[in-house]
Amino acid sequence: MALPYIILLSLTLISHTALTSSTETNTITLPLSPILTKPQSSGLFHSLKLAASASLTRAHHLKHRQNAPSVATTQVYPKSYGGYSIDLNFGTPPQTSAFVLDTGSSLVWFPCTPRYICSHCLFPNIDPTKIHTFIPKNSSTAKLLGCRNPKCGYLFGSDLQSRCPQCQPNSQNCSVACPPYIIEYGLGSTAGLLLLDNLNFPSKIVPQFLVGCSILSVRQPSGIAGFGRGQESLPSQMALKRFSYCLLSHSFDDSTESSDLVLQISSTGDTKTNGLSYTPFHPNPSASNPAFVEYYYLSLRKVIVGGKNVKIPFSFLDPGSDGHGGTIVDSGSTFTFMERPVYDLVAQEFVKQLGNFSRAEDVEAQSGLGPCFNTSGAKTVDFPEFTFQFKGGAKMTLPVENYFSLIDDSEVVCLTVVSDGGAGPAKMSGPAIILGNYQQQNFHIEYDLENERFGFGPQSCKRKT
Repeated sequence: MALPYIILLSLTLISHTALTSSTETNTITLPLSPILTKPQSSGLFHSLKLAASASLTRAHHLKHRQNAPSVATTQVYPKSYGGYSIDLNFGTPPQTSAFVLDTGSSLVWFPCTPRYICSHCLFPNIDPTKIHTFIPKNSSTAKLLGCRNPKCGYLFGSDLQSRCPQCQPNSQNCSVACPPYIIEYGLGSTAGLLLLDNLNFPSKIVPQFLVGCSILSVRQPSGIAGFGRGQESLPSQMALKRFSYCLLSHSFDDSTESSDLVLQISSTGDTKTNGLSYTPFHPNPSASNPAFVEYYYLSLRKVIVGGKNVKIPFSFLDPGSDGHGGTIVDSGSTFTFMERPVYDLVAQEFVKQLGNFSRAEDVEAQSGLGPCFNTSGAKTVDFPEFTFQFKGGAKMTLPVENYFSLIDDSEVVCLTVVSDGGAGPAKMSGPAIILGNYQQQNFHIEYDLENERFGFGPQSCKRKT
């Protein structure tokens, strides 16, 4: 099935060459926006259940994946499917595409060519026949990546012969393209060919940026900007020293409001941002699964509910050499995921401390969330505080709206943390806890790559007027 697409794309790119240009800058800021259309009242359960299901599927994907500086900005927008998007400009002249901001993967790719197909892409406000695509033939700097190019090895490894089986081992004139890629995500997948083209910012051009030209996708209505640790990620290709964002609260709608994604290019030394607490990134496990190398692991030490330390076995908090266990932070997941034994301990503590309220089991079944509590008749509800404490003592105490959601006008509130529904003995695989974007709302989040630490602090992400 891939061969016709390869031939098609090759024809559109055959005469293009790459030009290089750049200007000096140190920091780039992009706008962020949340990804979810505000549903009508009758559709809220569907939206919540979709977000819960997507968070679980995303968790399964992440856990079981195979194989003094000047500042520039871009915006981050909340979206109706529970994520956040940024706009990036590729090509000469620039073509603007929307990308999901994803710290749990590394490849940057966009829907590509007029023949792009997205299967099962019936999302709110999405017409799968009208998805904006990048047109390679309209860019004078776009070219197909050759199999001998070292950047082909970012996805396909260092063995040149395996990437170029049709080339003579010592030939310097091989013109074979890098193999087509297929990437699996939590809810879908994408496939295409790798290109080199200019990534354009107002004050900087990144020449010969490796980007995926996807021709066929499943349940991927937008491109994805991989911000993980892989060589092909945007932070790696731009050699960023740090990046940061502040995620607006999303109401599962396509908001026009935005906040900033800041890309720091030059070194700031050991400087810490005012108002942030820091914890060191945990070293990535040396497991055989290469996916675990892409994640940002945190050293979570305690989960605290209403002042009580939930006694979670250390094997869940710290990743083993096999890559199982530990905590990662992921902007591509909506709700935080916890392995079933961890989730049960946390949920039980909430149930205990909110024992004056009855469980709304019908809402739990409809929304995919739980535990849910019926608060009808209560003038006020004192919710237990929910805190993650990390190595070094840094505490992330969540505002209540980041971990309990009011379901419509029903006076029912649900915990926005998800887990597997399976019973029986625990069988842990991959990260045990995945800190999703819903719990990161209205926090200034910083990935300090130069100093290998994670910073966070509560902050209103709304722009001041």
